[in-house]
Amino acid sequence: MAQQKGGDKTTRNIVIGMVFLVVLAGIGASLFSSHSVNSAAKPIAASKADGYGIVINPTAKVRVDFWEDFQCPNCRNFEAVNNSYINSLITAGKIKAVFHPMSFIGPESILAANAAGCASDAGKFLEFHRALYANQAKTENSGLWNAQVLTVLGIGTGIKDKNFASCVKDNKYVNWLTNIETNATKVGVNSTPTVFVDGALMPSEDYLDLAKFTAFLQKAGVN
Repeated sequence: MAQQKGGDKTTRNIVIGMVFLVVLAGIGASLFSSHSVNSAAKPIAASKADGYGIVINPTAKVRVDFWEDFQCPNCRNFEAVNNSYINSLITAGKIKAVFHPMSFIGPESILAANAAGCASDAGKFLEFHRALYANQAKTENSGLWNAQVLTVLGIGTGIKDKNFASCVKDNKYVNWLTNIETNATKVGVNSTPTVFVDGALMPSEDYLDLAKFTAFLQKAGVN
C-alpha cells in the first residue's frame, strides 16, 4: 500500500518534542451528549442537506463526498496518494467537495473530527486536514491527540482565530459528529475511506491508484 510521503515535515515537526497528555479515561462515552440531532451545533460550512458534511465550492457541478476517520490508516494512505490532485480540483473550483469526518474508531477520532470542524470555521479546514494525517499515530487511541496537541497543530497550520482553542477544548461540535454517523448509516457507509462522485460509489480498488481515481472523476465530468 502507498506510504505517507515526506512533503509535510514542517507540519509534522510541530508536535515533535511536546509532552503529550493522555486522553482521559472514558472520554469517548462522555463526549456525546443527549442533544437532539436538530439542536446540534455544527461548523459554518457544514450542510444538513449534504449529510452534515463540510462543503467547499457549493456551486461546482460535480459533487464528491469523502467519508473518512482521521485515525484510519487507509485514509492516511488515501491522503498520501490523492491529496495534491484533490486539492488542485478544489482550488480550481472543479468539484463540490463534501467532507464527512467520522469518529467510529474511538475517542481520538472524535477529538480530531471536532477540531477539524473548528478549523473549518477558522478557514483552515484543508490545511488542518492535511496536518492530521501527517501526524497520525502508529496505533489508534494512543494518547497522541488531545485538546492541547490539536490546538498547537491548528496554530501551526496558520489558525489565528481566538475562538479555535476553546472550540477544540469544549468539543463544541461533538453532536454534529453524531449527525454524520447517523447519516453514514442511512447512505450505507460502513468503512473509511469511502468516496461518492455525484452519488455513485467509487470502487475501493481505485482509492490508492491515482490514475484510476482520476479516471473515475473525469468520467463524471471533471476536467
